[in-house]
Amino acid sequence: MQDVVLFDEIATRAGQRIAIATLNAERSLNALSLDMIRLLDARLTIWQRDEGIVAVVLRGAGERAFCAGGDVRGLREKLLAEPHYPHPYAVDFFTEEYTLDHRIHCYPKPLIVWGSGIVMGGGLGLMAGAGHRVVTSATRIAMPEITIGLYPDVGGSWFLQRMPARLGLFLALTGAPLNARDALIANLADHVLAADAYPELLQTLQEADWSGDASNHPSRVSALLNQLEGKLGDALPASNVERNLLAVHRLMNRGDLAAVGAALLETAFEDPWLADAAKNFRHGSPTSAAVSWEMLRRAKHMSLAEALRMELVLSLNFCARPDFAEGVRALLVDKDRNPRWSRQLADIDQSWINGHFASPWRDADHPLAALK
Repeated sequence: MQDVVLFDEIATRAGQRIAIATLNAERSLNALSLDMIRLLDARLTIWQRDEGIVAVVLRGAGERAFCAGGDVRGLREKLLAEPHYPHPYAVDFFTEEYTLDHRIHCYPKPLIVWGSGIVMGGGLGLMAGAGHRVVTSATRIAMPEITIGLYPDVGGSWFLQRMPARLGLFLALTGAPLNARDALIANLADHVLAADAYPELLQTLQEADWSGDASNHPSRVSALLNQLEGKLGDALPASNVERNLLAVHRLMNRGDLAAVGAALLETAFEDPWLADAAKNFRHGSPTSAAVSWEMLRRAKHMSLAEALRMELVLSLNFCARPDFAEGVRALLVDKDRNPRWSRQLADIDQSWINGHFASPWRDADHPLAALK
């Protein structure tokens, strides 16, 4: 049976080690399964405690994707096979995924994510919190959950807040894709390297001077990546975000979702990126849009741990409602791209939205209660 995550360690010039974790499900674009989550979380914990490990690299197998998101098809199958609330498998999957995401955000050693190719949903959850996020000309980032009746989780309620000009809200409502230059502007990437620079990155890490205080290792990695980035020159794709940032702010800064939705649906956009984003909103789940709006409002002053606790509740409640299963069916199972959403935006009231935030647990019993 194929190992779904591959682990390796390579020696540095002075005998320390660089750890490498490779998501190894190339046929599914390295879609994140519960087995992958458990293996990766366990190994990151081991490497964190190993004084001989000076840096960790996380990548995806193949050239097409770092990680195209969570295994939502598998999750849907389990939800349909045994309806239950809260669903035991969903509890395990999202609890352990968010625990891993939190570990990455708080990881004390340099953690470099090679985010080349497709980076979506759960893949962005792995990448967003890393200390050193590398993208390439092949990178395509998105949080397209509105198309499958879900919402931007994996810490999205926290990191979407940290984007300029209400860009995070725009991405949540439209699932608009980002390229490498966009990712820098959106605070989702730290460095852009050539798509074929991965071997050179490993060689540079091996040959680096890792002597001295380990607290200096993160800044050393940043300096090394800056040197490699300098070799790229100006070979960056044009930025859709840079071109449209003011337009995005004006679209999103309208006070309520009804006004934002009207602007997206009624404006004749000349820019193709904005036009495609508006189309995604039009065909996406209205419940996803409404809950995402409320989620970002509630999360404005939350810590990362608080945001992840809120998201776990949201995820379980989305799993218990019809839009998620229907969205996955339409996009990934039957592939007719014609989802039959349970509600239209005009039919959604505050009680329907609030129900998604109703926790099945007392605060002390929350599976993520220990996160700080």
